[in-house]
Amino acid sequence: MTAKVITALISIIAGVGGALVLYYLLNKLAERLPGPWEDRIKPYVYILPAVAAIGLFLIYPAYQTIVYSFANRTSTEWVGLDNYRQLLTSEAFLQTLFNTLLWIVIVPTATVILGLAVAVLADRLRPRGEKLTKTIIFLPMAISMVGAATIWRFVYEARPAGQPQIGLQNAIVTALGFDPVVWLQQERFHMNSFWLMVILIWAQVGFSMVLLSAAVKGVPTETLEAARIDGATERQAFFRVVVPQIWPTVTVVFITVLIGVMKVFDVVYVMTNGNFNTNVIGLEFYNQLFTNGNAGFAAAIVVMLMVAIIPVMIYQVRQFRAQEAGR
Repeated sequence: MTAKVITALISIIAGVGGALVLYYLLNKLAERLPGPWEDRIKPYVYILPAVAAIGLFLIYPAYQTIVYSFANRTSTEWVGLDNYRQLLTSEAFLQTLFNTLLWIVIVPTATVILGLAVAVLADRLRPRGEKLTKTIIFLPMAISMVGAATIWRFVYEARPAGQPQIGLQNAIVTALGFDPVVWLQQERFHMNSFWLMVILIWAQVGFSMVLLSAAVKGVPTETLEAARIDGATERQAFFRVVVPQIWPTVTVVFITVLIGVMKVFDVVYVMTNGNFNTNVIGLEFYNQLFTNGNAGFAAAIVVMLMVAIIPVMIYQVRQFRAQEAGR
């Protein structure tokens, strides 16, 4: 443990110190330029390391992944579109896509609705109660997804009938006189996938709550008072006055959670490893690359995921710009 702590400290010091030295040297070089050239070059001097890092660690790997998606499992021969053709005609992969679609539809929607509900209801509490409530709900954000999945394994744990049940849900079920349920093997109506989604929703509601609470508090009280004077009920005032004014924030939260859901991996990996019809596209990529050793399939999956995420990210950027322009 001590060696790990020392290694971590050395990495932090070396990383931060190296960045400071780099920018110090670049700044000194820019200051040696004559006259107006210093002001012209300095912005590029500060941007250059970031651009170089993005090119090295993001753009080049993305390009290489696209190239490998047209190669065989060992990336030694070209196979054209065979990887995409085999994946998109595979019943197992199509089921994985359907599971991922369920996550995309359910998790962001539930996260936004629950986050907004908590934000609105907590705002009605006294200041101390509001802070305590929001702190408790935000706490799961501090837990890694692996840690959250490990916690929820104890909630869903199932043991044979007659044995003590350490799983919370089965403890309740058996206390009511029913047999224990193996929750993560309930494939009917994709219920086991739903139980996995609950984990991510539980972890993300705090993030949604914080942003939406700030947006709700930013709604001018004059508009609400005007609506009430005109005879609007609290429900009408909320849906016709508050929601339209916080809609840009709702959209941003929804898209941010959506992007995370499209890449979900760790929750499914820890809980079921994709078994019992719970596989998702992020885990399928991992299994194809590290379990099956098929770099061609893995690269093709990543390319399809990138193609799906890019329009969402473009829309999010436009929403940010529109929100900034409206201020």
